[in-house]
Amino acid sequence: MSSALDSSKLKITKTTAPKTKLPNDQLVFGQSFTDHMLTIEWTAESGWGIPEIKPYGNLSLDPSACVFHYAFELFEGLKAYKDSKGKIRMFRPDMNMKRMNKSAARICLPTFDSEELIKLIGELLKIDGAFIPQERGYSLYIRPTMIGTTAGLGVGIPDRALLYVICSPVGPYYKTGFKAVRLEATDYATRAWPGGVGDKKLGANYAPCIKPQLEAASRGYQQNLWLFGPEKNVTEVGTMNFFVVFQDKATGKKELVTAPLDGTILEGVTRDSILSLARERLNPSEWDVNERYCTITEIASKAESGELVEAFGAGTAAVVSPIKEIGYNGTAINVPLLPGEQFGPLTKQIADWIAELQYGVVESEWSRVVN
Repeated sequence: MSSALDSSKLKITKTTAPKTKLPNDQLVFGQSFTDHMLTIEWTAESGWGIPEIKPYGNLSLDPSACVFHYAFELFEGLKAYKDSKGKIRMFRPDMNMKRMNKSAARICLPTFDSEELIKLIGELLKIDGAFIPQERGYSLYIRPTMIGTTAGLGVGIPDRALLYVICSPVGPYYKTGFKAVRLEATDYATRAWPGGVGDKKLGANYAPCIKPQLEAASRGYQQNLWLFGPEKNVTEVGTMNFFVVFQDKATGKKELVTAPLDGTILEGVTRDSILSLARERLNPSEWDVNERYCTITEIASKAESGELVEAFGAGTAAVVSPIKEIGYNGTAINVPLLPGEQFGPLTKQIADWIAELQYGVVESEWSRVVN
């Protein structure tokens, strides 16, 4: 019988060469890692093997492993925080595990018990807890990854896999801090399409997006605003979900808009958190919160009429990223910011709401304390 993932079987081998911990102001996103990693092997014959926490180190894989040739690879991204009392907290890890299992099922890699992996990550966090920065804006980025390791060049269902988790202490995602960015509306390349895997966190989704990003950067933009279809629907921004705020001039009512989950949009944990908080905390007589497509033409038209209020990207790495300009067809669509600031009012409000939950300033079931 195939074995299920079992956190009680955990084996721990601690490092004999601990790393020097960098001061917060020297942390670069995803460039330094903690002392240990979690690894769990899987085979079709036996199921999940013994989970191991061991010193961070290289993997040994056959050159013909299917991950290298056919992109049997998926990953997740979540964060751990230290609150004012020094307690370690994970933010909505159940959502990441749910999405990870959906990604695994889509590319025929094994699924697992979400709570068991959360427990194992918790053990890793306890061992490497000293790497979690204790300052607002800083955290420990957690990267669970699963790869197919079957050796051989035949295309088929992997019968071997490796699930591993590494962690990186991080500060603000953008070196510039919480400052608004410029986007290039991109319709010459497509991030995702109907029937594809844009809603899954697969490595294969990311590499093809780098060239358009470089092209946008050569024209002075920080990210792409991905458009899709003849209507030029706005889908995502870079590797984040996209939000925009409109205000009807006639009624004064505001609308928070993000693209619907139609299979092409990543089911972002931050996206879900923002929608939930907005629906709970914004006055419904003043706000509508809608999951619908808007087009680049609608954004341009509402900017011209003074009904474009603000826009931002949302994701685990940056949480929220303010937007100040969208380049489209050689023209600049200017997005309003607060006077003298690099963000809009709702963008800042949402960033504060989420940070309060992440750092345990406001208690919530979303913030899971590691005991």
